[in-house]
Amino acid sequence: MSKFPWLESYPDFVPKTTETNYQNIVEIYEQSILKFGSKVAYKNMDVELTFNDLDKHVNSLISFFQNKTNLKKGDKVALQMPNLLQYPVAIFACLKAGLVIVNTNPLYTSDEMLHQYKDSGAKAVIIVENFAYNLEKILSKTEIQTVITTTIGDMLGTVKGGIVNFVIRKVKKMVPSYSISNCVKLKNILKENSGKKVETIELNKDDTAFLQYTGGTTGVSKGAELTHGNICANVSQVEAWIGENMNEGEEIIITALPLYHIFALTANCLTFFRYGAKNVLITNPRDMPKFCADLKKNPFTAITGVNTLFIGLMNQESFRNLDFKDLKLALGGGMAVQDVVAHEWKELTGCVLLEAYGLSETSPAATINPWNGQHKIGSIGLPLPNTDIKILDDDMKEVETGSPGEIAIKGPQVMKGYWQRPEETSKSMHGEYFLTGDVGTMDEKGFFKIVDRKKEMILVSGFNVYPNDVEKAISENSKVLEVGVRGEKKDDGSEFVRAFIVKKDPSLTEEEVIEFCRTKLTNYKVPKSVSFRNELPKSNVGKILRRLLD
Repeated sequence: MSKFPWLESYPDFVPKTTETNYQNIVEIYEQSILKFGSKVAYKNMDVELTFNDLDKHVNSLISFFQNKTNLKKGDKVALQMPNLLQYPVAIFACLKAGLVIVNTNPLYTSDEMLHQYKDSGAKAVIIVENFAYNLEKILSKTEIQTVITTTIGDMLGTVKGGIVNFVIRKVKKMVPSYSISNCVKLKNILKENSGKKVETIELNKDDTAFLQYTGGTTGVSKGAELTHGNICANVSQVEAWIGENMNEGEEIIITALPLYHIFALTANCLTFFRYGAKNVLITNPRDMPKFCADLKKNPFTAITGVNTLFIGLMNQESFRNLDFKDLKLALGGGMAVQDVVAHEWKELTGCVLLEAYGLSETSPAATINPWNGQHKIGSIGLPLPNTDIKILDDDMKEVETGSPGEIAIKGPQVMKGYWQRPEETSKSMHGEYFLTGDVGTMDEKGFFKIVDRKKEMILVSGFNVYPNDVEKAISENSKVLEVGVRGEKKDDGSEFVRAFIVKKDPSLTEEEVIEFCRTKLTNYKVPKSVSFRNELPKSNVGKILRRLLD
């Protein structure tokens, strides 16, 4: 489909086209259960769940859905929990039962929960008890009829689970009191419905699998409607990219990004499930010492993350002392991977940090760097098979090679649309191409590069300044740990560049940063103000939120 020169120049990168082998996600699930039954599918807090164990729990939950609730095919179920063993159980049970998953950030406020639950029309929710007090506040304003609660320790075994729950409830006091009538405990559901037969639900490519909420390119948070076909296409596209580089039933992947985020959901939970990998779920990656201890116990072959996660790991002595001989894949996405981070990662681990790009609306993968030394640091790589990408100007005309413009994506992984928002869907599309709101460039070999978000561009004296460019330059200063950049207005309405920095070296000064930038950047791009902070505001996956920099 694509006309890019790399298809002719580098035919070994990935096939030009690939057809999905699956009609729905349940086919991926069932094939893997049959093929890898006794192997470990998921591991969390040192407790393992085999593919067969998972299937037993999945069917127990489906039995409950089908016999103890009014839920029917197409109904929405909200999932609100961190990375725990019960998360994949809930994901596959909902999909197999023909239900639509509404992934929800567990740290949402009650107002944010209310918006998402009302907008989606969720009929049920599975929520970790730590956050149920927020649900209590807004439950009566929603259509939710079935509330299933779970605990952090539910699937960790009687003894360990009991200890974990006691510490969380009584010692750390992390479970605010709540009162929700008729809520059901997940642990009881799995026990009481074990071994019961379930009804098979017919699913096809057009059936919706997820409402993946995102700010998108405009306005309020809205649900990107992702079908079984969208997700299956993306899994098949990534399979084509992986080729012979992964060994079925032998890989160990680290999942530190939350499963409610589209990156971890498709890449880690689903794609690596198809390969029979052991998926090590990290519940709290911000606890770096514990995170690194988990890494030491699990000689991982693959890891996914965002730029700030890789920075955080490399600043841990315990991580730097790990043995990386088994590591074959490190994949960065969600935000730009800075060149200095990619270089340091390769030097430390011996494994290339490959950058990919995608959005909730594209299931998510659209471009990815090739394996085997053909990658380009600073690039988001090449389009996946069956994916066509254009760089468009404000008049929706293609720009010349190397010129910046908005990235537009066409492919089988592009969403059906925004849930119940036809106008927003129309605004986000140009024909069959999804308008990403990201500014990028394409070089003469077809490699793409993100310049920045269209909305975050800074206009300085009539010149466009992209925060990514400034952040990249500042990050090359060895005294800088993290940096975020945004525009700030003067009294006369003009803009200037302001940088926010977390120091690695306490001696770093504002003057030093500005002088350093002058050696790297054109004058109008140099920050006029530098502020130091102990930490920078981040999203649930660790992406620096420029709009909250202050």
